[in-house]
Amino acid sequence: MTGPIGVEELLRELAPQVLSILVRRFGDFDAAEDVLQEALVAAAVSWPQDGVPDNPRGWLIHTAANRMTDLLRSDSARKRREQLAACVTCPPTGRRTATTRCCCCSCAATRR
Repeated sequence: MTGPIGVEELLRELAPQVLSILVRRFGDFDAAEDVLQEALVAAAVSWPQDGVPDNPRGWLIHTAANRMTDLLRSDSARKRREQLAACVTCPPTGRRTATTRCCCCSCAATRR
């Protein structure tokens, strides 16, 4: 099964299995679908040229899990940057309002 038709059929067969593993591991169905699609595209490009790996399911899981990890790290870093940017724009603490207290409390928690 090294031809394009064989690779396509193999990817169709493995996609649901890999998706279920990713959802169980990471708990996010939408993100798991996205990273699986990226892994399938990578496989569809590289496997016809380089040959199907000995463990194609493992290759897809590994590739998709790495992409999911990158995605989670990127999202986490973005959220941290957004929180820090919000703290920079906190109003001066001279006058205490509910908004000021909320902003300053979240900024203090972010800096810990």
